This record gives sequence, C-alpha cells and structure tokens, in this order.
Amino acid sequence: MTRIAIALTPHFADWECALLMAVARSYLGVEIVTASPDGRTVTSMGGLRVTPDLAHAALDPQAFDALVIPGGLAWEKGEAPDFTSLAADFKTAGKVVAGICAAASALAAAGVLNNVAHTGNSLASHKQQAGYRGEALYRDQPQAVSHAGVITAPGNSPVTFTTEILRALGLWGPEAEAELAVFSREHS
Repeated sequence: MTRIAIALTPHFADWECALLMAVARSYLGVEIVTASPDGRTVTSMGGLRVTPDLAHAALDPQAFDALVIPGGLAWEKGEAPDFTSLAADFKTAGKVVAGICAAASALAAAGVLNNVAHTGNSLASHKQQAGYRGEALYRDQPQAVSHAGVITAPGNSPVTFTTEILRALGLWGPEAEAELAVFSREHS
C-alpha cells in the first residue's frame, strides 16, 4: 500500500493538502500519515485542529513513498521547523518530495531544488534562502512542476499539486483523473 507522510506545521494551509489527502485516502486506498513538529496537535489557518499520528522526527523515509509539506503562516510567523534533513533524507532515499506555497521555499532552503525544475510562490522567496542555487531551473507558472521526484507549486495550485503527486507515485489513472476532474471543474 502506498503511504504518504504529510508534514504539518502550526498555521498550515489546510486547503493545500486537503484535496490530495481526500482523493488519495478515500478513492485510491492510500495510507495518509500526518506529522507535526513535536507530535502534538496543530491548528490550520482555517482553524482545523489536527492531532497528528507522530512527530516529524519519526518520519522514516523507508516507511513512506512520499513526503508532502503544505505551506502556511508558520514561515511568516517565524514558527516553521527546519525541513532540511527531513527533505534531504526523503530525496536521498528516492522518495517523492513535495512542497507547496511557503513549503516550496523550505525545499529551496534545504537545497532540494538546486538541480530540478521547480516553481513556488515566487523566485524572490526562494532566493532569500541561503541553500538555494536553482534560479536557472525556476519556472514562473501558476501550475505545479514535477521533476525527478520533486514536486513544487505556488499556493494557488492545490489541484495540479495533487495531480503531480499522484502521477509521481504511479497512482494516476482513470479513477484519480475522474475525481480530480470533479474537484477542478470550476477551473476548466
């Protein structure tokens, strides 16, 4: 069974991971495991209180197929954990690593975007990260970018973010396509 680790932060953007979690779990039989920095409850930007399954430190890349990090206000508030080792460990293990919104810049900070095509909220936000050297590979577009198992998206793109993660995990097929078509119909 495919397993996806969702690494939440305080004030995470609940809509950025909700579609992926719902489609993957409810329609495709994927096991979704949530984690917070210390394993304690976190509250999303929308006020959704999530009691995670475990702490970030307990996320073993060998036990998962993907690490997904939604964005949110933790970065703006100075409360975001450092994802450098977690993201690097998943990437080194050949697992899918995905970040949307501010979390795409967290992947930039971790150096994960230096050798893959990617996007995010803006190139300027990535360039503020000391570990970022991937400017030539940045794609300024409103849809997710997937390259070599790394998926990034600006915060306005949860549909293409979900689609690219499912594709990278080999889960894209008629059922996934049908479900995403329903949820993204207003954007057609």
